[in-house]
Amino acid sequence: MSIAQLGNSYEFPHPTNALVEPNGLLAFGGDLSAERLQVAYHEGIFPWYSPDEPPLWWSPDPRAVLIPGELHIGRTLRRFIRKHTYQITVNYAFDEVIYNCAQRQEGTWIGPGVQKGYQALHKEGLAHSIEVWHDHQLVGGLYGVCVGTLFCGESMFSKMENASKCAFIAFYHHFLRHGGHLFDCQVLNHHTESLGAKNISREKFLQHLYQLRKQSLQPGCWSAQKLDL
Repeated sequence: MSIAQLGNSYEFPHPTNALVEPNGLLAFGGDLSAERLQVAYHEGIFPWYSPDEPPLWWSPDPRAVLIPGELHIGRTLRRFIRKHTYQITVNYAFDEVIYNCAQRQEGTWIGPGVQKGYQALHKEGLAHSIEVWHDHQLVGGLYGVCVGTLFCGESMFSKMENASKCAFIAFYHHFLRHGGHLFDCQVLNHHTESLGAKNISREKFLQHLYQLRKQSLQPGCWSAQKLDL
């Protein structure tokens, strides 16, 4: 089976047309404009590719999610949180968070073009960041895209111990208080699994998405603000 090449249209193939191997590859080409990204996330599709490749678009099966009520905080992490001195904020420094997420020794897909696309989406009020500060320095955080009452996590970084986990835990409670219903982790890894994420079928994920994208969060969720941990 071949994959679709995207042109000027923002229309995507249905996610069930994605390849089995590599898992979830659906289409290539197009750009990372705010408009195209919005359409993609609205359909359960996200970009991921190397800087020397054309944009690649994915909808894997299974899909990693964190279901409310299933957040896992281990004993060691709980002790750390009780003693923490971090300050956590929402939408204070989106550009700095995505830039730091791109600084990986093993290489990154978050090149300048990708950063520009998500920065544009942030200006549209659809992409958001959570920041962790220590002594007024940015030491961790995460960013992602909100679709209705679903939050699609994209990337996170830590410069100090447990910084990205603290960002997510504070955001988890904040998101749920404002009517959030599900966290999309895309592909399961050790970091997200340690927090309680698990795989569900793409079919089940899309069923959730089609319902949650019609819903709205309570006002104030994305206002620049400080969070309690």
